[in-house]
Amino acid sequence: MKNDRFPQDFLWGASSSAFQIEGGWDEDGKGKTVADYNSFKKSERQADSKVASDFYHHWKEDIALMKELGLTMYRFSIAWARIIPDGDGEVNEQGITFYSQIIDELLNNGIVPFVTLYHFDLPYALVERYNGWENRECVYAFERYARICFEAFGDRVKYWQVHNEQNLMIRVDERMNISEETLHRADKVRAQMDYHMCLAHALAIRACHEIVTDGKIGPAISSTCTYPFTNKPEDVWAAKMNDWFKTEYCLEMHMTGKYPGYYMRYLNERDIVPVMLEEDKEILKKAKMDYIAVNYYRTLCASYLKEEDTHPKGERAFRGNEVDFDQYGYFCDEKNENLAATEYGAQIDPMGLRIVLNEYYRKYRVPLIITENGLGAVDVLTDDEKIHDDYRVDYLRKHIEACALAIEDGVELMGYSPWSVMDLLSSHQGFKKRYGFIYVNREDHDLKDMRRIPKDSYYWYQNVIRTNGEEL
Repeated sequence: MKNDRFPQDFLWGASSSAFQIEGGWDEDGKGKTVADYNSFKKSERQADSKVASDFYHHWKEDIALMKELGLTMYRFSIAWARIIPDGDGEVNEQGITFYSQIIDELLNNGIVPFVTLYHFDLPYALVERYNGWENRECVYAFERYARICFEAFGDRVKYWQVHNEQNLMIRVDERMNISEETLHRADKVRAQMDYHMCLAHALAIRACHEIVTDGKIGPAISSTCTYPFTNKPEDVWAAKMNDWFKTEYCLEMHMTGKYPGYYMRYLNERDIVPVMLEEDKEILKKAKMDYIAVNYYRTLCASYLKEEDTHPKGERAFRGNEVDFDQYGYFCDEKNENLAATEYGAQIDPMGLRIVLNEYYRKYRVPLIITENGLGAVDVLTDDEKIHDDYRVDYLRKHIEACALAIEDGVELMGYSPWSVMDLLSSHQGFKKRYGFIYVNREDHDLKDMRRIPKDSYYWYQNVIRTNGEEL
């Protein structure tokens, strides 16, 4: 490869999130979050967020390893409940100090901080008080939190993300704390929460541009690329609908300020149109995104699913999981027999990354950055303390090559930040499923010594960064 396939100022990064990496879940004034609450329900069978990777106590050591790796950016999230323990009350100065130290240490080591405001960890007090995002008060609580962060850190942090994967988060009842008796009621609550998150997103965009000099801010979406199961026209349309209903409707709202027609039709079909105030229209319309962050892991395949008397058009069904729901009258999730999959079932498809980068850039014409992409596996620490994760190297190599090809296609791609910088808490597999460049020496119920051990992929990626993608 020629080294000019990637811009000279290309951001080579790695990613994490607060509840999955920090630990210290209740230290120095931090409040409980929805992510904490959900992880504690699984404490008996897997690791929870109490310790996680213990970044809270190892951050200097960990940032030194990031520097050695050669990172030019680190994408991480701030825990809302570490800044405002109850979500909308008093500010916790110890939380401000912690993140300020992180930011300074990153900058001192030549690493650009790329900050997400909200990564699945709503302060639990807001659930108890308002049922979280169902109540409009949560919107204003988030706007206040965002403004506090911009004021405290905006002199040093110029790259911001608002919500991580709102379009995926909203599909998962546990992440949103949705516990309704009927599908219809659950989807009505879901639609209102989704809309309120869109409004909060727009208010945060406005606040960033007001407060942060030269600040760049945008959405982080869970990208979806769906292939038709056959070449039947209805299957081709079903594939498009799967992408539109799981990703594009949300991205269109962020980028244009209104829901697209097909999504409004669905909301009316189900009689779940959220309360949307007239004054919101200008706020949503004027929220200018500076870029789009893309989280990409896999592609999907869909066939047409006919509506039935007992399953009216628009009703959702969950055969496998909430993320890959089926929708009557629209689409049905299918297995793509042409792709291999990871041991956890995610189908591996570098071409899909090239496709989504092209699709989003052609449609919205703003810069893109990849803030999550990676392979989860059961890594093995050998007797001589090595981790030979050639499967991860192979996965990342092919996806970085897809990025280079997308740039050749004309896509303005400003960075690549795979998941994850080190092993961290998986929501469903604890520390059994690992993604990191750095091995954290712990098991689900045995903390061991928490040592950090670079994997083979660490040294491979180090060279990729050193050669600006010339050597893959």
